Amino acid sequence: MKSQTTRNTTPSFFEGEKWLVLTGLLGFLLSCICAGWVILYGGPVSPNGDVLNAFSFNAALGIFLLSTAAIAPFSGMGPKRRAAFRWSYIILALYSYFAETVQNFRGVNPRFVKGGAPFDVMVGSIFTFVALLLIVGYLFFAVQYFRQRSTKLRPTLVLAIRYAMVAVVISFVAGVWISFNHGRIVGLHGNIIWLHGLGFHALQAVPAVALLAERSNLAEKVRSRPIHLAGITYLLGLVAIAAQTYQGFSILEFSLLPLLALGCFLVSIASGALVLRRSLTHRVVAANRLR
Repeated sequence: MKSQTTRNTTPSFFEGEKWLVLTGLLGFLLSCICAGWVILYGGPVSPNGDVLNAFSFNAALGIFLLSTAAIAPFSGMGPKRRAAFRWSYIILALYSYFAETVQNFRGVNPRFVKGGAPFDVMVGSIFTFVALLLIVGYLFFAVQYFRQRSTKLRPTLVLAIRYAMVAVVISFVAGVWISFNHGRIVGLHGNIIWLHGLGFHALQAVPAVALLAERSNLAEKVRSRPIHLAGITYLLGLVAIAAQTYQGFSILEFSLLPLLALGCFLVSIASGALVLRRSLTHRVVAANRLR
C-alpha cells in the first residue's frame, strides 16, 4: 500500500504537459520547413532577413520548451500556477515562432528592424516585450526548484535542475547582452551566441547526470557528488566563455580561457560517464547473481 501511494504521488517526466510538448514539437516542424527553404533557395532574404536564423531559433526554442515540459512536473507548483505558467509560455512561444519565421521570410530582421514598415516596427517591438516576458516567466518557474516542496518530490533530480536553472539565467543575461549590443558580435571575434546557447543546454546535460546517479547503486548521500561536480564545472565553463567573449575574442582560439572552458565541460561530461559506468557495472553484477 505504501509503495502504491509513493508511485501515485511521484510525478513522471512530461506529466500533464501535452500542450507544451506539442508547442515544442511545432518548433521542430517550423525548423524543418526553414531548412528545406535554405536548401532550395539559400538563407538570406532581401533586404535584412535570413531564413537560417529562423531555422536555428525555432529548433532552439523547440528544444527549450521540450526540456521545460520534461522537468515541469517536478517544480512543486500547484495545478493553477502550473497552468498559468504553461499557457502563458505557450502563447509567448507561438508569437516568437511567428515573429522569427514570418519576418525573416519577408526579409525583415525581427529583433533589429531597420527601415521597416510600421507593421514591422510593431512586430519587432512586441517581440522585444515578449522576450522580456519569457525571461520573467522563467525566473518565476526557476525559483520553484529552490523550495522545499520541489525537493521532496525527487531530491537528486531537483538538485541537478537547480544548477541547470542557474545556467539558464546566464543564458538569459547573454540574450539581454545581445539586445543591448545590437547583435551577437563583440569586438573582432567575440560571439555571444555561444554563451546564450550553451547555457540552455544545461537543462539536458546536468539532469542527465542525476538520472544516471538515480539508476546507480550509489548511496543516497553519495549521489549528490557527481551532480555537484557536473553542475559546478558546467557553470565554470560558461563563466570562462563569458570572459573570453567579453574581451572580444573567439572561444575557438587556442588560449587560456577557451581551454579552461573545454576542460570544465569535459569534467562535467566525465562525471556523467563515471556514474554511467558504475550503473552498468551494478546491473551486470546483479544480472550474474540472478543466474
